[in-house]
Amino acid sequence: MKKYSEEDRYNRAKKKVDKIKGFYTHAVVYVVVNIILLLMIYSGCDNDAEFWNFGSFFTAIGWGIGLLVHGVSVFGKDMLFGANWEEQKMQQFLKEEEEGNNNKWE
Repeated sequence: MKKYSEEDRYNRAKKKVDKIKGFYTHAVVYVVVNIILLLMIYSGCDNDAEFWNFGSFFTAIGWGIGLLVHGVSVFGKDMLFGANWEEQKMQQFLKEEEEGNNNKWE
């Protein structure tokens, strides 16, 4: 395991916090702007049927995909496998090999 100096650890933590803060800012702007856009579109419609079409939600859907990608880039590695999943799995396989449990991984 690699040892980091206190300053390196602080800088790494700061970068993570900045990325998370950036994602939450992006999410808030997404919600506010899309509420305003949808209210403007709705107020310009003559009836409810006009509002409920793909065109009304195109911006929200497209931007939502972008927000999802941003979220995966910020939380992705830890979101599915946990922070140290890869290292723990490698250690498990090495330990199994030492113990003679030669399961074929390849």
